[in-house]
Amino acid sequence: MTGTQLSSFTTLGVGGPASKILHVTTEIELIEAVKQADDSKTPLLILGGGSNVLISDAGFTGTVIKVETTGNSYEIDACSGGTLTVSSGSDWDQFVAFTIELGLANLESLSGIPGTVGGAPIQNIGAYGHEVSEVIARVRTFDREKQEVKTFTASECKFSYRSSIFKESACRYVILDVTFQLRKGEKSLPIGYAELAKELGVEIGERVEIKEVRNAVLKLRGAKGMLVGQGINSAGSFFMNPILKKEIADSLPSEAPRWLMPDGRVKTSAAWLMENAGVIKGDRLAGAQISPKHVLALSNAGGATAEDLIALAKSAQEKVKMKFGIELQSEVQLVGLSL
Repeated sequence: MTGTQLSSFTTLGVGGPASKILHVTTEIELIEAVKQADDSKTPLLILGGGSNVLISDAGFTGTVIKVETTGNSYEIDACSGGTLTVSSGSDWDQFVAFTIELGLANLESLSGIPGTVGGAPIQNIGAYGHEVSEVIARVRTFDREKQEVKTFTASECKFSYRSSIFKESACRYVILDVTFQLRKGEKSLPIGYAELAKELGVEIGERVEIKEVRNAVLKLRGAKGMLVGQGINSAGSFFMNPILKKEIADSLPSEAPRWLMPDGRVKTSAAWLMENAGVIKGDRLAGAQISPKHVLALSNAGGATAEDLIALAKSAQEKVKMKFGIELQSEVQLVGLSL
């Protein structure tokens, strides 16, 4: 298969050729491109920022749609806050910076996450104790099955940890835009994450200027090599933090991090499990590497193939399974590959 190398469109810099790639800049173009692919029964891959995907070295036999739609509309009330509707192809962190400049709070802890606005609800992105589902009012989509535009309220999105109806429904819905409801105010939500509180020099539960929180989060993510453009080609966190039954969490060493979930289960740290199972920062397998800055970031150290990265991920997965009996699950979307 010949065609454009998909490695050019991913933060990992990995991925074989696409049979066809379309760059769409308007909602009409996006819907038409999806309809044409579906009408001709052509396999379809939707790409946003390419920051949460690992594509096979064999590439993708079908149509790749690169979503580059932009634009937003917003209304701000001095009392109730701001309602912002943002196109799916908009850069996530630029949007977060924009909201902070408007004096709108509640997205500051999600600063620096790579990708697009359209990818945010699919993964229910989160960081430092908060998830994007907390501020989403509705998500407008194109339903590929019914060939019509469908809008989901927040409750209909079935948000859970790093998941949603959009992730679970096998690419049925293409995100067109997302509407956020944000709070007007200069102070953040209560800081609930020890690492962030330490960086800010405050106690857990304190509120801080939203610009200070953004700067602290960017500094922390930068120190972990989790920002795009730092010279580390990664897809961010490769594995999700496991959510365990209480009895399994209780069997872990006392020093293992634990966060109680609303349903009684317990979330622990994938990074802690990896480090304590013998996965070491800087470990290499051919061109693939455990990031020297953070054990959760599998990176392309130069010339890595998708198979190199999968082999490295499997090695880490097996070490954790052997040591703790817990099987880590990929947070990164795998295309033409599996763990």
